[in-house]
Amino acid sequence: MAGRWATFDCYGTLIDWNAGIGAVLERLFGVEHAPRLLERYHELEPGVQAEAYRPYAVVLGLTLERLAAESGYGLPEGESAMLARSLPEWPPFPEVPEALAELRRRGWSLGVLSNCDRELLAASQLALGVPFDVTVAAGDVHSYKPAHGHWERFFELTAAERGRHVHVAASLFHDVVPASELGLTSVWVNRLGEAADPRPARELPDIEALPETLDELVPA
Repeated sequence: MAGRWATFDCYGTLIDWNAGIGAVLERLFGVEHAPRLLERYHELEPGVQAEAYRPYAVVLGLTLERLAAESGYGLPEGESAMLARSLPEWPPFPEVPEALAELRRRGWSLGVLSNCDRELLAASQLALGVPFDVTVAAGDVHSYKPAHGHWERFFELTAAERGRHVHVAASLFHDVVPASELGLTSVWVNRLGEAADPRPARELPDIEALPETLDELVPA
């Protein structure tokens, strides 16, 4: 499968997971507590993922349970699955569908490398409205990024040329740093105004200008 390849993390990059997770936390714990709990959620989840491979729906539930217990809030019985149930409704960022469609018009092949379950990821891909050529989910490799399994499987499936591949993601920890460890070119979608070390090849505030950026990095 020769040609130019752009791979993407999904949640936080293409899908607004802060909006999705935040809405659940507001419903469970109140609007005033949700921003602080959302920040803590993102600190807890990588630790749950690092313990052992579990389906992402289980990771979501365990992280929510630990967040509730640590914070001293009661979690209603049966509601630990609320995040997984809500995930198919998490919205794409506004500019994403058109930017992805433009990449396809320019001849880019598109892939998703996600820590999500394949079944949940399929619902988000439908919401994006643009087909992907390759999807690698956590269940396919039984590991979570920043482990390298997603990229290794991607290159096994596609035989893509590393010099004609760019990885696009919002997470430094899960994506930009391991991509750098693998010697890959990356574009950091810095939606939160953070600082990066190591520096990715390019930094963008969203993906509206991604088609032009990728064409600069890998000319047709």
